[in-house]
Order: sequence, then structure tokens, then C-alpha cells
Amino acid sequence: MAKRIQPLGAAVWAGALSAGLVLALVLGSGAAVALRAELGAQLGPADWAAIRFTLLQATLSAGLSTILAIPVARALARRAFIGRRVLVTLLGAPFILPVIVAILGLLAVFGRNGLVSHLFGLIGLAPLDIYGLHGVVLAHVFFNLPLTTRLVLHGWQSIPSEQFRLASALGFSSGDIARHLERPMLARVLPGAFLVVFLICVTSFAVVLALGGGPRATTIELAIYQAFRFDFDLGRAALLAAIQFAICAAIAGAMLVVRVPQPGRTGLDRVVQRFDRQGVLPRLVDASWIILVCLFLLVPLGMVVARGVAGMQQLPWSVFEAAARSIMVAAMSVMLAGIMALSIAFSACAWGPKKVRAGLVEGAGYLAISASPLVMGLGLYILLNPIADPLALALPLTATVNAAMSLPFMLRVLVPAVAGIEAQYGRLADSLGLRGVARIRYLHFPRLRPSLGFASGLAAALSLGDLGVIALFSSGERATLPLQIYRLMGSYRMEQAAGAALLLLIMALCAFWLFDRGGRLDVDA
Repeated sequence: MAKRIQPLGAAVWAGALSAGLVLALVLGSGAAVALRAELGAQLGPADWAAIRFTLLQATLSAGLSTILAIPVARALARRAFIGRRVLVTLLGAPFILPVIVAILGLLAVFGRNGLVSHLFGLIGLAPLDIYGLHGVVLAHVFFNLPLTTRLVLHGWQSIPSEQFRLASALGFSSGDIARHLERPMLARVLPGAFLVVFLICVTSFAVVLALGGGPRATTIELAIYQAFRFDFDLGRAALLAAIQFAICAAIAGAMLVVRVPQPGRTGLDRVVQRFDRQGVLPRLVDASWIILVCLFLLVPLGMVVARGVAGMQQLPWSVFEAAARSIMVAAMSVMLAGIMALSIAFSACAWGPKKVRAGLVEGAGYLAISASPLVMGLGLYILLNPIADPLALALPLTATVNAAMSLPFMLRVLVPAVAGIEAQYGRLADSLGLRGVARIRYLHFPRLRPSLGFASGLAAALSLGDLGVIALFSSGERATLPLQIYRLMGSYRMEQAAGAALLLLIMALCAFWLFDRGGRLDVDA
């Protein structure tokens, strides 16, 4: 065992320390919430309504996202057209898109003064009302349809093209192909995709905060926020947080039983040659789905850009101050998440994939995906309140929670990369005596730069767009840009909100591009 660990030196034990810090953050905050919760207290009708609404909207959102992803992924899997590769790449854009920006885009299209409502007015129909359950579900489908489409598309591309050739040679009809090839694949992929989206929707906060329609459209996350910010009822907030933690833990347990599909890079740009459904009607159906998903994803973003250009000329100085705070929080979050992700990846690689310690260290890094940022934030407040002012630490606490939430996505990129480098060059490095810092500097870092740049860009974009913990802690002097946009929306200064949203969108895209491109300099240039 010592021989396996020795080449990477202290980085291995740094990974164990990082895993311990993640465990302390997630489980420690959860324990603080559970101990503070008044377990003997009775939940009120509004609390039970929030629990029911949380489960209802998550079920509807995950179900619609999964169902709609099937025809879209099938069309992309069997059709070649100009711009297909760009479209597949754009399907990942909503994942790094700031939530508050997308909400403004959806309001510009589906709101009472939006594009669709104006079209309805031309034919004498009443304008749309996006607030409430249907608005929350619409926003969640907007965010999660691209993710489920990528997952299902990856499943479709995993079917060997030779099987379709054999099916054609055997004279299989479209129904036979669906029964023997497509439905078994969907049975493997869809349950995991559903659970991933369900967990995302259960822990969603900003969407419900902006589009919830009052007490009948309140989730557990929003109820925690209201109990803390408006009533300062720590007991009730902690009880709701404990329930939220239990729900997330149950979903995470189900995800361990049901294999969750992982999107991969291979195969996403390969069109499987299909010899069935080559008629005019199937082509029209596939083209219709592709056009509809493009309109659904791109029109709201186009509206944000169109309205934001005019609004940027009216931005108050407080918006730029909030933007500077967002950049500072994102920088701290990326640095912290990068250090933890790299050290955990080195530990998992050094101890080997079949070792229990490696599994525990890597599993601890993924634990944060099953936790709620708001629950972690409330737990940190309870822990820090006796010894310090948590409100004064709003920005560092936000950066810490953002780092923990982005850690699973960074590990998903870095762990396979580190393992691949060791498998390919490990013996050569051993023969050259490369160990410790020298091994990381000369062997790993040059080859990890593309993966590290991509993962860091993803973490930076997620942190810049976060509207969770900062809403729980921040005062007016410590607002980040997403929170400042929400406040502009609340005061009906929609043009300024649109301008600030465009600024945030530019910041998120530039951050992702700078990190991703920086990691690939001198690699693919």
C-alpha cells in the first residue's frame, strides 16, 4: 500500500482531509439543523402544503423533462444536419446559465407582458399568468430538458450501429426495433435521469422564489427562507430543513440503487445510421421536435439580450458593486473547489478503484449533491451564531457552500482524467523517479489542464449565478449580482433588471470560456 501512495506524496492525505471537510460541512450542518429542530413540534397546514407542493412540482418537472427528452434525443440521434454539433453543445448551456437570467427570459416570453401574451392579445385571448405551479414547472423543464436530452441521447448513441444494420437485414419493422433495441435502453436510462432531475427540482430555490404564486406555490426551500428571514423562527426553519435533508437523502439512496446515467463525450456527435423511418413523415416529425426545442431554449435567451442591451444604459452603481462581489465569491469558490477536487482525485487514484478508502474518499466528495445549499447555509448559521456574526461572513460562507455544491461536477471530470494519466504514464514516471510535487507538476498538471479548465469554468459559472445561501444571509451592503437582480425585479425596475441580467450572462459565459480556454492553451491551439 505504501508503494502505491508514495508517488503522489502528501496530495493523497490532502485528499483525505478534503473529504473530511466535505463530510463535516454536509453532515455537520445537517446535524446542527437536526439538533436545533423542534422534533416534537407539529407542522402547520402551510408546512404540509409546502411539502406536498415540493413533491408535486418535482414529480411533474422531472416527468415532463424525461418524457419530452425522448423524441428530442431520438431526432438528434438519427438525423444529420448543419449545425447539429453546435446544437448538441448548446444543450449544455442552460446548466451554466444563471437561474435569474433564465427566469427573466421566460418572463419576457411567457409573462403577462411577454411575447406570447402579446400574440394572444392580437386574437382576443387573455394574457398568460406564469406565476404558480405551471410557471415553476415550465422553468424547471427549461433548465432540465437539455440535461435529460443529453442523458437519453448518450443512451441512444450507446446502441451499436451494427445492431441497427442487423435489424435492417432481418427485416425488423419500426415496432420491432423499438421493442428489442430502444425500449430496453430507455428502461436503463430513464429512471436515473428522472431521479437526477427530481433531486434538482426538490432543492430548487431561485425558481420558486421568483415564480411561486404565494402560499399555495411554496416549496420547503422557500418555507425555510421565509421562516428564517421574515419570522426568524430558527426552530421551524430547522425542522423544515431536517425534513428537506431527509427527502434528499432518500432520493440519493434511490440513486444508488438505480444506476444514474452519466453523460459522456464519446458518441454524442456520431449519427447512428438508421434504415427505418426514412419517409417524409418521420423526417417532418424529427425536424419539428428539433425546431421546437431550439425555439424553447433560444428565444428566452434572445429576449434577455434584446431587452438587456437597452437596460444596461440605466444600471445603477450598486449593480456593478454587486457584480464585483459575485466575481470575488466565484474566485474563492473555484479556488477552494479546485484544491479539494484535485486532492480527492489524487487520493482516489493512488489508493486504487477497488480499495475501500478510495471509495470512501471519492464518495464523500459526491455527498454534497444530495444536500440542499439552503440547509447547509442554515446549519452553518446555527453553528457560527454563538461565536461570530454569520451575516458578516455572508460572502465567505456563500463561497464555501458554492464550492461544496460544484465539487461533485468537478470530480466527475477530474477523477477519470487523473486515473487515465496514471494508467498511461504511471510506470514511466516511476522509472524516472517522479514523486510528490514533481510528479504532479511535470506529469499530471500539463495533461490535466484541459479537464481542470473545463471543471473550473463550470464551477465559476455556477457560483456566479447562485441565488441561494446569499439570499439567506446577505444584507443590502453584501448583495451579489443575482440577488441584486431579484431586488430590481421586486421593485418593478424590469429594464434595469434586464440590463443586470445581461451583464450576469456575459460574466458567466466569459468566466466559463476563460477557464476552459485557459486550460486548453498550447494543448489544442
